[in-house]
Parts: sequence; C-alpha cells; structure tokens
Amino acid sequence: MPSERAKTVPIRPLSGFPELLPAQRHVEQEVIATLARTFELHGFANIETRAVEPMDQLLRKGDTSKEVYVLRRLQEEGGKDKGIGLHFDLTVPFARYVLENAGKLEFPFRRYQVQKVWRGERPQEGRFREFTQADIDIVGRDDLPFHHDVEVARVMLEALGRLTFLPGFRLQVNNRKLIQGFYAGLGVTGEGIDEVMRLVDKLDKLDPSRVRQLLLDEAGISEEQADKALALATIRTQDDSFVDRVRALDVKHDLLDEGLDELATLVRACAPLATATVRIEADLSIARGLDYYTGTVFETRLDGYESLGSICSGGRYDALASDGRTTYPGVGISLGVSRVLVPLVQRGVLTADRSVPSVVLVAVTDEETRAEADAIATALRAQGIPCEVAPTAAKFGKQIRHAERRGIPYVWFGSEVKDIRSGNQVAADPATWQPPTQDLRPQVVTTTEDSNTEGNPS
Repeated sequence: MPSERAKTVPIRPLSGFPELLPAQRHVEQEVIATLARTFELHGFANIETRAVEPMDQLLRKGDTSKEVYVLRRLQEEGGKDKGIGLHFDLTVPFARYVLENAGKLEFPFRRYQVQKVWRGERPQEGRFREFTQADIDIVGRDDLPFHHDVEVARVMLEALGRLTFLPGFRLQVNNRKLIQGFYAGLGVTGEGIDEVMRLVDKLDKLDPSRVRQLLLDEAGISEEQADKALALATIRTQDDSFVDRVRALDVKHDLLDEGLDELATLVRACAPLATATVRIEADLSIARGLDYYTGTVFETRLDGYESLGSICSGGRYDALASDGRTTYPGVGISLGVSRVLVPLVQRGVLTADRSVPSVVLVAVTDEETRAEADAIATALRAQGIPCEVAPTAAKFGKQIRHAERRGIPYVWFGSEVKDIRSGNQVAADPATWQPPTQDLRPQVVTTTEDSNTEGNPS
C-alpha cells in the first residue's frame, strides 16, 4: 500500500527565542569578541558552566518559580522530585561553580562568562525567553577589599566604551549601605528598611506620588520619613557632589557614612573613563530588587532606548556563596547582550556590511577551469584571506552580482582582482596580494533611521 504523502506542517515563529540573520549575527559576534578582549586585558579568565542546575538551587534566589524552565525526558514521570531546570542567569551557576571548585581556584578569582540563559517571562522588546548574557565577577575567600568594586565598574565602562557602534551608555551606581544607613538614620528599623528600599526601587515605573503613598500604606513610615526617603532618591550627580546633597538632608548613621565614602570613591575612580558616549552617574534611587546585594549596586541605561530598562546590572554580594565554613564574597556586573542588540538589529539600526566572511569571490570561466579557481582560493586562504569560489560558471556580470548581493568586495578573474565597489581592477598574485585591513572582516554598519529587517529574529 503506497504511503500517504506527509502533511506539511506550517512553521510558526516561536516568540522570545531570537534567531539572527548572518549579518546581524556578525554584530553579536563582534560585541562578544570585544567584551572578551577587554575582560582578558584585565586578567579575567573565561569559564562556561552547564546549562542546568538542580531546582532547589535555582529557587533559592527568590520568587523565581514562574521563570524557571524545568527539564525532563519525554518518557519521564513528573512529580517524583524537583529535578533540574535551565539556568535563568549566570550568577547562580557561578556561585555553585565556586563552591565545587574552591580547592582548585586561586582567590581572588576573576572570571568572565558569556552564555545563553533561559527565563520564562512574557516576551517583549528587550526581554526574551532565551538570551545571551556577558558577566564578570571577582570573588574572594572570606574577604574581598572594596577596591574590587571599583575595578569591576572600571572594566565594564572600558568594555562599553569599546563598543563604538552602539548608542551611548549611562552606568548608574549606588550603594546599599548608603540607603540602608539613611533609612536607619530616619528611624526605620528591621524589615521596614528592606520594605522601604523595595518600594523606592519602583520609582522607575511609578509616579513619585504613588510611591509616597505606598511608603505610607505598606511600609508604615511617617510622612516626614517618606518625604526624606524620596528626597534621597532624587539625587543624581556625575561627580561626588552627591555627598553634600545627602548631608544637607540632616540624617546621620555610621552605615550611611560608610556607604557615602565607598560610593564617592567609586565615582571619582571611574570619572577618568567617562566619554561622550559612556558616562557614570551616582543615582541614589537605585537599590536593585535582589536581597543578596550588600554594597555597591549597578544599573545601566542605553541612550535613546531607556524603555528597555536596565541592560547591564549587578553589584556587591558578601554572602551569596558559602559552604557553611567559608564564605566567598564577590562583586560582579552582567551585560544583557541580547537585550541590547536584538531590538537594534530588528529596527535596522545595526547590521554588517556583508552577510558572509568572504573577502573575495573567485570567478569561474567555465567548469573545466574550476580547479584553477580552487587553486587561487587555496593560495588566498593560505594568507588568511577568507574567500569562496563562484557556484556556477555564469556570465561574469552575474558572478559580480552574486558577490554584490552577499557584500563580497572583491572578485578575482584569472590574474586580476577587481574591487567591485570602485570598479578598480588590477593585476595580482594570489600568493602575495593583500586587501586593506578594514576589508578582512565584515564591518558593523550603524544607521540613525529605522528600517525593515529581513526576516523576524524575535
């Protein structure tokens, strides 16, 4: 009996799992390579951790149960145990990695990590279910001096500054000691401090009057305390002048003094790295929602794309990793690579000037001479010049158009090479010819106007 023809299943986009076209993927690769080079210049070692972690480890970070993708075999019965899940950030697996390998690592341990993570949240611009993060952390054993907080901020500022084809960045910094000490100086005690901090952290989403009412209703503080807490959160400076503005609020506490000193030290140390496109700002409204942060906290906004929220964040954590005998304090910062890039490539703001790495297309006169074209390509590749041989022996005009469509800048004809952008054609030897350095790799192209992208990477 003849088999029935298989039914065609329509392919539907899967929301929240970005897939980039080749030219767009080159932009992402360029960002990752630039980050890696910068991190390695500062002595950060690269690691990669497994994609899965035990569920009890993933759920320790807080109310993340709705975000975790659980992993199981198709035939596996569920419900017997919590099993394993895909990691939703790189901090939890890194803490586990440090504990498991502590006897083999030298402290302070400096690592960078660029990997995919998975998060089960509602997809929207800049937020995805599968995305790439780039993290740097410095972890100590029992103690980690504050100068490492400064170093992490400086390294990330330098890395962002090297991404010259991206819009500008504003690295916003604060210190949990400063805000906790300020609230304590106001007379807020115990869990009330955490509640005030949690509510003030909503200022980037809610109107100040609404936050003030929440402070009165949910945190149970007085009107005077609420007004001073909001006054603190309005302070933003690009130098250490925030210290005098905080002092003017007439609140005193030893922890406040310590936080002010640390934050002022960090801002002053980072100021020389500020440029027209990468800036640092003391923003005393920032607290970060995760309760394991204990000192410095970071958030970063992309100029012109503030609706994306913070695209690079982190901070100091003094007790995230501990084996019961030894504590491993650390400080780190994480850049959401996909969060920054996918919206920009979707809008056509960023792409590459060619969709292939090839610098040269070697033309084929006829199929009988293909071996000669292959030999030319081999000689070019021996010099590190990416190239490909024309797929068919079509008319030379068609072969040139084939190169143009792919963005390949040069076509090789026998003993001559042609720059198809300028039309200039010269005699050349494939064993010695070299293109200009800027042509050896695809270049990132930036536009200021939105344009339609080919395909849908979302």
